[in-house]
Amino acid sequence: MSNIDIYRSIFIESLDIDEKDFKENLKYNDIPEWDSIGHMTLMSAIEEKFNITLETDDVVDFDSFKKGIELLKKYKVF
Repeated sequence: MSNIDIYRSIFIESLDIDEKDFKENLKYNDIPEWDSIGHMTLMSAIEEKFNITLETDDVVDFDSFKKGIELLKKYKVF
C-alpha cells in the first residue's frame, strides 16, 4: 500500500467516514466528525502510522486533506 493510500485510510478510519463518501477536498469542520477531538485523533493516527512527530504549528495548520499532503512532505512521508 502506498503512503497516499495509507494517508487516505487514516482519514477514513479516524474520522469514521464511509469510504464512498470520502472526498480529497475535505476540510476541517466540513463534516461533524472533523471537529477538535476528531482532529487530534487524526493527528495521532498520522504520527503513529508514519512514525513521525508533528510540530505544533503543523497540527494547527493541518486544515484539509490536501494541506496535510503538503505538510507531510516536510516529514518525507510524500
